[in-house]
Amino acid sequence: VQLQASGGGLVQAGGSLRLSCAASGFTFSRYNMGWFRQAPGKEREFVGAIKWNGGSTSYADSVKGRCTISRDNVKNTVYLQMYSLKPEDTAVYYCTRTRSGSISSTSMDVYDYWGQGTLVTVSS
Repeated sequence: VQLQASGGGLVQAGGSLRLSCAASGFTFSRYNMGWFRQAPGKEREFVGAIKWNGGSTSYADSVKGRCTISRDNVKNTVYLQMYSLKPEDTAVYYCTRTRSGSISSTSMDVYDYWGQGTLVTVSS
């Protein structure tokens, strides 16, 4: 299983960014996927998740209304589109896979494979 996140970079506050995560080594279309982030000196936290068929998403309150998660099961890729970025969104963003049939959990414990992360820096 490999999860390769990309698309991070430096962006000004109020800007937008789209992260991608290319998956391989498993049947991507059968798994729910998630995004987490970890800011410097803080614990890794849930950002959002998407069902295997893209039919449902969930988001952390901190990003709700400013993020959209989508997926392309032909390209085996999951996306995190972020809008109205704030300096507090600065973090390393990780994509991850879950075996759970639900996307309601915000716990890292239900996710089994993780990508290497991509750094997003939001300047004020």
